[in-house]
Amino acid sequence: MFPVIASTISEKELGEFAKERYGLNENYDCKLFRTGMNHTYFLSDNETKYVLRIYSHNWRSKSDIIAEIELLNLLKENNLSVSFPIQDRNGDFIQEINAPEGIRYIVLFSFAKGEKIRFTNKETCFVIGSLMAKIHNLTSNTTIDRISYDKESLIKLPYEHLKEHFSEKLPEMEFIKGIDQFFKKTDFENSRNGVVHMDIWYDNMAITNEKEITFYDFDFCGNGIQILDVGYFCKQLFHIETDKKEYELKMNHFLEGYQSIRPLSDDELKLIPKAGLAVFVFYLGVQAQRFDWSNIFLSENYLKIFYVGRLKSWIEYNNIEKITVVNNV
Repeated sequence: MFPVIASTISEKELGEFAKERYGLNENYDCKLFRTGMNHTYFLSDNETKYVLRIYSHNWRSKSDIIAEIELLNLLKENNLSVSFPIQDRNGDFIQEINAPEGIRYIVLFSFAKGEKIRFTNKETCFVIGSLMAKIHNLTSNTTIDRISYDKESLIKLPYEHLKEHFSEKLPEMEFIKGIDQFFKKTDFENSRNGVVHMDIWYDNMAITNEKEITFYDFDFCGNGIQILDVGYFCKQLFHIETDKKEYELKMNHFLEGYQSIRPLSDDELKLIPKAGLAVFVFYLGVQAQRFDWSNIFLSENYLKIFYVGRLKSWIEYNNIEKITVVNNV
């Protein structure tokens, strides 16, 4: 038998395992929802639904997961709307299983009620901004036992991961390497620090008809300037809304919602475009790092047309290159 680098756990056996560990009745059914960075299963009966996340082997350490759980419990205790971890019969949050590739961790989460809505209205954008700000307020000037997002981890390290798959002579690789010039060390000093989610966009939130919003998937949470979350949401919204008048309208409502709870300084407002750019470069590095998950689309064509094309359109729309030159004069 050959060793494996990734496996998909059987729904049936996982369901039986979960029912025993969490003391659930026999009516609960386990179904695979999605494979990705981690694997997600739904565990449900006729009345209640949970989310089972099986972390990929060697993707997150146990201490990483503990830090994520502690953060979610803090947010829950402060009545902030997030999907939160569920304890098993013994009061534990983390399970371990022996998969073919090695140890994998399992955490059961509450199910976020509502729908994923790609095209949100301006009122919903306001509520999203206010919830993000409340989370930032609670976790401002604190750190968790997780990665720190800085110029090295956001810009430089992703390029090193990409070099494993693409020639540095490609124009797209030269462009990505050149993004470093847009950032100064002070960019990560003139903004408030704290805990960041790093992946807040429509795919990681559930919205009800009453515009109640729940954030979930804190897998990339860590430490850094909290404007990173603001910039990333704005950049995702930019690519979703092809009509830039709609984008500006919704972005402004999102920022109004955020600033109704947590006013932003002039330096932070100016940093939003570069913050969004930094997180997008980071995720390109994640795709290269997790090639086992992303290899169906991580190609030279994808790099050129989709990803670098999006980076360039954001840079041009926000005049990042021009502003950088002016600031450096």
